[in-house]
Amino acid sequence: MAAVPVKAAVLRAPGAAIEITSVELEAPHAGEVEVEIAAAGVCHSDLHVVRGEWDVPMPVVLGHEGSGVVTRLGEGVTDLEVGDHVILSWVPQCGHCRQCVSGRPWQCELVASVIATQGVLFDGTSRWGDGLHHYLGVSSWAERVVVPRSGAVKIRRDVPLDVVAIVGCAVATGVGAVRNTAGVPPDATVGVIGCGGVGLSVVQGARLAGASRIVACDTNPAKLEVATRLGATETVGDASELRDLDYVFDAIGRIETTEAAIGALALGGAAVIVGLPPTGRRASFDPLALAEANQRILGCNYGSVDPQRDIPWIVDLYKADMLDLDTMISARRPLEEAAAALEDLAEGRTLRTLLTMGGTA
Repeated sequence: MAAVPVKAAVLRAPGAAIEITSVELEAPHAGEVEVEIAAAGVCHSDLHVVRGEWDVPMPVVLGHEGSGVVTRLGEGVTDLEVGDHVILSWVPQCGHCRQCVSGRPWQCELVASVIATQGVLFDGTSRWGDGLHHYLGVSSWAERVVVPRSGAVKIRRDVPLDVVAIVGCAVATGVGAVRNTAGVPPDATVGVIGCGGVGLSVVQGARLAGASRIVACDTNPAKLEVATRLGATETVGDASELRDLDYVFDAIGRIETTEAAIGALALGGAAVIVGLPPTGRRASFDPLALAEANQRILGCNYGSVDPQRDIPWIVDLYKADMLDLDTMISARRPLEEAAAALEDLAEGRTLRTLLTMGGTA
């Protein structure tokens, strides 16, 4: 199968302008699929990459959250068909490493050592021409992509692809942080620092878990209003106002928010670090106080989700009107406006913006 030209958002160096350009996309190799992108989310992780706050191989085709329709199958792929609707996962588990075999696909060793750090697919090569790298095995800011089979999660066809695209990162991470990482029980008290896409998903996850109090924290009153609509029982504008909570989720990842999450815990409470900071930052805490209060600090990667299990379940919740995704999407822009969408996110003007690529929605 021949390579095809596709329009994509390319970052050639940290701090450089995003280029919307035509690039060559090779056909899928064995165990891979090609997907026509319907919509792709704009996330703070993308902002970290553009600012050079994370070490990512460049030049790179950006984007790690998206949905679309399968268009070509690589050799050996028998459990997907052309035309299937899929959500992309940025942890395309190998299924064979110690972590995957132990039921922890979100910690896949091959993803950590190859996909995430080298900017290639599992065989160590890129499907992009001109020396371009993949971002987290997804690169969803493009008209079409090639991903590992396990990175394309089949979903039902009766939901809009230009809505459920945000499940692939923000919603899976936030809901998963509550359900999987923390295991929040009914009647627990919960604090959420940061009410962007991930934080609002944590709020909804806490509501689904039956938390008795859900205290949302953000400096932006508009975001707090949305948090209330999605299930927050209380709102505060400063993390210092959070106190004596069973679980506090840091959905931002700044040093001060991580430390505030730890400081707001009740006896036996758990701080869950969901938001990802720039590389090399260090937070501090009082280990004696933590031990005496029997408290915990939990790291949360991708909501500790099994993508093949949890992503279809989350989509089912949306279809059953138990999870509100539409309210979390504050804008839609064409791919050509990717830089403007990132600027809106950086300035706090949007929750989740979707870049629409024109694939079947």
